[in-house]
Amino acid sequence: MLKRDLGGEEPIGLLIAAARHRIKQAVGSRVRPYDLTTQQFWVLVAIYEHPGFSLGELAAHIRMDTPTASRVVFALMNRKLVEIRDDAEDRRRARLHLRPAAAALAKTLHALATATRAALVQGLSATEQAALRMSLRKIIANMDRLQNGDAAESPAQAHHR
Repeated sequence: MLKRDLGGEEPIGLLIAAARHRIKQAVGSRVRPYDLTTQQFWVLVAIYEHPGFSLGELAAHIRMDTPTASRVVFALMNRKLVEIRDDAEDRRRARLHLRPAAAALAKTLHALATATRAALVQGLSATEQAALRMSLRKIIANMDRLQNGDAAESPAQAHHR
């Protein structure tokens, strides 16, 4: 395969997509023996780290849309790994918890998540990590605005006015 060094000119979107793909591959190969998808893995880890999340809180935390989070949770409920309990303070809200049978698996998966997160930022200083988080949040907000039709005019649009 021919590789061209684009240096600083390499499109940011391409780099983000390549990084996401590599993360998904690395996680996928490690969770395959547990018969889990990467989405199921991250949902289980999130519930382990934050027992009692509502579905909306879970979706927001892992930056997944609510319908997808619902499908993943439903699949994990079918596997008897996750259960929904009523919220003692708000009867309209349901809370997600790991089932007792999932406790040992969740502990193993949490260790895997911790190792993955550490590998992801290996060699990055705390300052670089903070700058990357800030930049990625800005990019996400930019894409949300673009998706919602609120993005600023493109240079081509401005030129034609």
